[in-house]
Amino acid sequence: MANDAPITASGGCLCGGVRYEIRGPMRPVVACHCGQCRRTHGHYAAYTNCARVDLTMVEDRSLSWFRSSDKARRGFCRECGGSVFWAPEGRSYVSIAAGTLDEPTGLATVKHIYVASKGDYYEITDGLEQEP
Repeated sequence: MANDAPITASGGCLCGGVRYEIRGPMRPVVACHCGQCRRTHGHYAAYTNCARVDLTMVEDRSLSWFRSSDKARRGFCRECGGSVFWAPEGRSYVSIAAGTLDEPTGLATVKHIYVASKGDYYEITDGLEQEP
């Protein structure tokens, strides 16, 4: 059943082969420093999320999914290589790479996770909450 609520946000990859709309609330942004995110994004990743039922694909001609673990898969554009989604198995939400959102987002980064896995070439100095 389609969600007829007003569009809260929209976004997509660099080439436009993946475009989406969100019709519902989004979580504040969380920066993930795990090894998978760093390898997928080339640096740490910043994600918001929304309920799966609130996410509508407007364009998915180049959307591909990669099973990155037994717990989740990652959605990316096979044309431009943009990392767009992180979808945990059995959960009612999908995470969205914050950099793929059209501005203004109205969001703020609130914490860092997996900081024990962060790269050795940078420091986290913004004073936000950090989880190991």
